[in-house]
Amino acid sequence: MSEKKAVALKYEQGKDQAPRVVAKGQGRLAELILEVARKHGIPVREDSALVEALSRVELSAEIPPELYEAVAVVLAWAYRLNRRARNP
Repeated sequence: MSEKKAVALKYEQGKDQAPRVVAKGQGRLAELILEVARKHGIPVREDSALVEALSRVELSAEIPPELYEAVAVVLAWAYRLNRRARNP
C-alpha cells in the first residue's frame, strides 16, 4: 500500500496569476494537512493523479499551465460546495 499524499493550494483572484502550492507532504504530514483543512472547513477532494503531479511543484510556486484545467475543475467543485454551505 502506498503512503498517503496531500497537496494544499491557495488562489486569490485578482492577486495570483495561478493557484500556488502552499503545503504538501506524505504520510503523517499528509494526514496533518488534511486534518487542518477539515478543521477550517476547507473542502478536501481525493485525486491521486493530480496530487502526484502537484507534489512535484515547489512550495509557494504557481502551478504549471499543464495543470490549469485539472485544478480549475477542483476549484469549481470547491466553490460550489462553499456556495451551497452558505446558502442551504
